[in-house]
Amino acid sequence: MPDKWEYPWFAAWDSAFHTISIGLIDPDYAKKQLMLLTREWYMHPNGQIPAYEWNFSDVNPPIQAWAAWRIYEQEQKIYGKKDTFFLERVFQKLLLNFTWWVNRKDKEGKNIFQGGFLGLDNIGLFDRSGKHLEKDIPFGSLDQADGTAWMGMYCLNMLRIALELAQKNPAYEDIASKFFEHFLYIANSMVKVGLWDKKDAFYYDIIHQPNGDHWPLKVRSMVGLVPLFGIEVIDRKLFKKIPNFVKRMQWFIDNKPDLSSNVICTPFFDDKNHIFSVVTLDHLNAILKRLFDPKEFLCSFGIRSLSKYHKNKPFSLSIGDHNHLVKYEPAESIRAMFGGNSNWRGPIWFPVNFLIIEALQKFHNYLGDDYKIEFPTGSGNKKNLREISKTLSTYLINIFLPNKRRFRPVYGNQNLFQFNPMWKDYLLFYEFFDGDTGKGLGASHQTGWTGLIANLIYQL
Repeated sequence: MPDKWEYPWFAAWDSAFHTISIGLIDPDYAKKQLMLLTREWYMHPNGQIPAYEWNFSDVNPPIQAWAAWRIYEQEQKIYGKKDTFFLERVFQKLLLNFTWWVNRKDKEGKNIFQGGFLGLDNIGLFDRSGKHLEKDIPFGSLDQADGTAWMGMYCLNMLRIALELAQKNPAYEDIASKFFEHFLYIANSMVKVGLWDKKDAFYYDIIHQPNGDHWPLKVRSMVGLVPLFGIEVIDRKLFKKIPNFVKRMQWFIDNKPDLSSNVICTPFFDDKNHIFSVVTLDHLNAILKRLFDPKEFLCSFGIRSLSKYHKNKPFSLSIGDHNHLVKYEPAESIRAMFGGNSNWRGPIWFPVNFLIIEALQKFHNYLGDDYKIEFPTGSGNKKNLREISKTLSTYLINIFLPNKRRFRPVYGNQNLFQFNPMWKDYLLFYEFFDGDTGKGLGASHQTGWTGLIANLIYQL
């Protein structure tokens, strides 16, 4: 983390987000940072990437492939350079990491993942990291909607990199086919095992008990939004350069219709760009209706990590002697959980907001201007997804900008920071932000991923 006080503190997924902002001004440094944790000094021989310095064996969302591809594209667009050597280096290392995830976190081999902590800390009913989960769910297990969706996203990120490398080296068409097939298996399993709740039209974790009982944990949280991140749109012109991949994948779609029925996977020979998506159009419509509802996820400063629905209707569950509760808390935790850190239960976090905005842009790239949805939900005003992505970007930027009263939401009622000329124009990149007011919360001196504000400004 960019901080003198606790340096060199690190978390694997934080660092990946940092590189996206660093890449705007120094792509070489960004690439070195991304390669660092995959070096032999840090990556375990079995392929695991260390999560953070206080517990190497924990897990963070596997977004390194996403970051690598984004930096590759970013450098090409801004600086006119295609560093395929970097892309190939990081791809080879991430193959090891992907295999570790599949072998270690899919216990039953059904393409459903039980990853554990996964970066969202305490967004669920209980601590989802291994040893704590065993205490809270005696002899039970937890199928994670977000853990499985992160892996669907990982497949598509690796697929996209492989397709880029295959243009110069046809050997990569084989591994691209592998990631395409694995993506279909994961996306299909999410629906098959019930992570998608048909009645509520939302994704939930599922708890399993030894006697065979299982039920969804109906918490409307960022967990159910992560499947949106599993999307890739590919220019149809690319397929002319990789004919073997196209033949194999078209065969797979034609002969395995059951696997492709629960995802968006358009014909290769269509006259439009090609799309792969964990979320189908029906599911997308339902999710966006909640996402853009001010009574649920949407606020005037971004997307909340937990639906405001749970403010008046907390979700509770009793297992044995333990009673677990999730209630909307827009600011810092009022509950003594996980070391007093329950900060994913309502606040706005930049990294996942950034991924939501990117997902909307990708869906727009395929669906175009004609696909419109109410924004905000219930307003009667309809916008296309590109317009909505820009509006959400503006909401996040407005956290830092002075409003009509020359009042910056980020500083809340802190008059020293709001009005003192020695402080008011020196902005702090807080860890997260109040889900109702936009006030900056948590650490203000070490949170590099809020630097993603630079990328949103650049895009606008």
